[in-house]
Amino acid sequence: MCKAPVIMEPERVMKSILVIDESQLFRDYLKRKLEDYGFEVSVGVSGLDAISKLRSEMPDLLITDYHLTRKSVLEVLAEKQAHPNTADIPVIMASTKIDRDALVQVARYNVKKFLTKPIRVDALLEAVSETLNVPVSIDTTPCIVEAHVNDEIVFIEVAQGLNREKVDLLRYKIRELLDLYTIRKPRILVIMTSIEVSTADTDKLSALVTTVVEGSGAHPKNVKFLTNSDYVKEFFMGRSDLSAIEVTSNLERAMDGLLNVRSDGPILERNTDSMEGVLSTSAPKKQKGEAINLRFQQEQGAVELADLGDTVEIIIVDDDIIIQELIKTAFSDTKFQIKAFNNGREFVDAAPDLNPDLVFLDLMMPEMNGFEVLQELRRQEIKLPIIVLSALSKRETVAQALKQGVSSYMIKPLKPQVLRKKASEVLRANF
Repeated sequence: MCKAPVIMEPERVMKSILVIDESQLFRDYLKRKLEDYGFEVSVGVSGLDAISKLRSEMPDLLITDYHLTRKSVLEVLAEKQAHPNTADIPVIMASTKIDRDALVQVARYNVKKFLTKPIRVDALLEAVSETLNVPVSIDTTPCIVEAHVNDEIVFIEVAQGLNREKVDLLRYKIRELLDLYTIRKPRILVIMTSIEVSTADTDKLSALVTTVVEGSGAHPKNVKFLTNSDYVKEFFMGRSDLSAIEVTSNLERAMDGLLNVRSDGPILERNTDSMEGVLSTSAPKKQKGEAINLRFQQEQGAVELADLGDTVEIIIVDDDIIIQELIKTAFSDTKFQIKAFNNGREFVDAAPDLNPDLVFLDLMMPEMNGFEVLQELRRQEIKLPIIVLSALSKRETVAQALKQGVSSYMIKPLKPQVLRKKASEVLRANF
């Protein structure tokens, strides 16, 4: 009996990529990420490395920075073009700044895509996929990750959801921040108060914790997770290796643990014991730009609000007419409906008949202050997305406001672009 011939499927040929960039952090990230997707990756630092490896390895794709040392990128491209074995290798180029003339010069050298640094990882992976005609599956779970430093504490805020790509990227962002701010003994606060986590997110949550601990090199006792999620708390309880990491829903407790201080004093004391570390960013100690971007290309910028439509209703509760006008001006290019109340009492009386998408609430007002407004809304079981605006930056004040379930807390004086950014994050989380 003749056996049926075995039909072998053609084996997928592994595509090779050469990455040339002076930033070791960026090279390390791209190498690991691209290898995760099945590419063979080699790296180099300079234009001289690029020429040498192009000829010896003949990769399927060159990813290079525009600003190279030892040989300029134009010299690299010209030599690549002149060699018959390398002439057809496509190029993806990146740069922080480049003028129109430079773009015209490189365009004739088979440059398929030009990306602006800091590169958005989804844009890069999409460019690689299109150039090499190889499918690349990207995790598109909605997720916002912000990371900044103040008072040598790394603040990491995770909102909306957990995304595999952004968790991977966070490892390198932490390393970049530690280097820029020359932090030797890092302290980390991970804020997850506006995110729902379930058993379906276990693998991503585990990756996030590993990324934070290993990426920072911080002692577990100097890592705090701020969360309202019972599941996140249960996750840590089930891991003996994470027992030294404190998980709490109390911002004051988390901050005290990181600062190793106890604070007393009146709750409404102004401008003392500042919490601006959670809300703002210190200037880095090293004079160089950041290379790691935690946002995706398909995410509209925080200031792009037009796509939310013209049915958005925003309410301002503030006795300061200047603040009212500032907020109205910040959204003047949208069709949002904006209504202002001059004090807390007026707003509370009208609240049962209102259904705003966002409320800006001042804390210090006559007749009824912001805390009293929050308490009354809770008593009436009225739940609204609220951003608190206040000159009160004392740590306990911020903690007390967050305990009332507000979405965010902003320190006065306010800047229009920051108002738009925070509003965008809160609004998108509810649309």
